[in-house]
Amino acid sequence: MPSDAVLYQAAALCLTYPDDDFRARLPLLREAAPQLREFVDHAAVTPARELAAHYVRVFDAEDRHSLHLSRWQDADTRRRGMPPVRFKELYRAAGLELTGEEPPDFLPAVLEFTARTGDTGLLTGHRGGLEQLRSRLGDFGTPYASVLDAVCATLPSGARP
Repeated sequence: MPSDAVLYQAAALCLTYPDDDFRARLPLLREAAPQLREFVDHAAVTPARELAAHYVRVFDAEDRHSLHLSRWQDADTRRRGMPPVRFKELYRAAGLELTGEEPPDFLPAVLEFTARTGDTGLLTGHRGGLEQLRSRLGDFGTPYASVLDAVCATLPSGARP
């Protein structure tokens, strides 16, 4: 397991919809992953409805900020369906099964996979897309950019686009 496993797991939680369970975990996230304190502190003082509305505005309303990694990998929409199959195969090979409604290329799922297995291959293989997302979130002025900053800081610099 990589030394950044706790960060990856915490970042996965930060990048999911901010429901009541997320809010209850904020003190634990703040202690466990100091790299995410900027975002966690923001989330702690932002009213629940406002934080949820911001999440929807950033990630659901704007395809420019997609958390689905295959959208960053391949602009040809006819081929977008293939990469998620590869993600599922990697999860199964590691003995993990994806549950929930999100496709397997959903960044929080990839971060959780990385935290559990120590395999950073999916993150490093999608470094270019992560950097694009990080940049766009920063330009948008959202605190979610600091979560991507922390994740990207753990990846080898040689994987940059």
